[in-house]
Amino acid sequence: MDLALLRTFVTVHRAGSFTRAAALLGLSQPTVTSQIRTLERQIGRPLFLRQARGVTPTTIGDELAHKAAPHLDALVEIAESGLEEDSSLRTLHLAGPPEFTAERALPALTEPAGEDGQGFALRASFGTADEVLEGLSAGHHDLAISTVRPRGALLSATALCDEEHVLVAAPHWAERIGTGTLRRTGPAALERVPVVEVHESLPLVARYWTSVFDSRPVRPGTVIVPDLRAVLACATAGAGLAVLPRYLCADALERGEVVALHHPTVPPLRTYFLAVRTGTLAMPHIARAHEWLERAAADWC
Repeated sequence: MDLALLRTFVTVHRAGSFTRAAALLGLSQPTVTSQIRTLERQIGRPLFLRQARGVTPTTIGDELAHKAAPHLDALVEIAESGLEEDSSLRTLHLAGPPEFTAERALPALTEPAGEDGQGFALRASFGTADEVLEGLSAGHHDLAISTVRPRGALLSATALCDEEHVLVAAPHWAERIGTGTLRRTGPAALERVPVVEVHESLPLVARYWTSVFDSRPVRPGTVIVPDLRAVLACATAGAGLAVLPRYLCADALERGEVVALHHPTVPPLRTYFLAVRTGTLAMPHIARAHEWLERAAADWC
């Protein structure tokens, strides 16, 4: 069986689309379609069901991908390591959300290095949950940190840790609202407070309101910045209220730069997952990084 056909097949399986697979492979869509049809003729069974948007693998397609993908990934690893001057030093490609990756994951992967280094070169990239999982599936990353558990047999995930979300604002907003008022009236006491968030859809604030107050926030975002560290800086400066992970705002809370506006009995939690392509934990540098992150996460919860 032609390895080029298998590589195209696995890319389509991971991408869920002939168009996206063609872009990832640097091929034309007709070429990808032709290669998949050739493979289907060789096997004698359909591998994908064509849908209005993309493709869905058949049972045979899932089985073939589950068997072939780890071996193809291993071959790619061998080819890439052969291009390095020092073949003993592998490159680990890590992807995840910018704040958590920078504040948690990267220190966990660099602190154990010691005098001899950590045994692998490290490259990090940031993105949304969908972006990092798509990149992992396409082979661009070795490990992905995501708040979404991946589906399907080609990616496996381990629950890494839970983060607690805290409703915070600068002290003068807390004084203006009054904790007693918030306890009596609930979120109505916050309706006139500006909101600082990472996106216009207010993902963290809306999730907090739904979980804690059983309602939806009524104000649009006043300040939108796509990084939680910037959200914290704006909240500290008095721009308005924000919902932040406790690990990120713990020091600011201790220093009194922001205060918690509410203390729910059961605070909202969000789970982070550590995802890999199935079979790649057989590679020592990926297994080592995976182990270090799991070990460090025991202190993050």
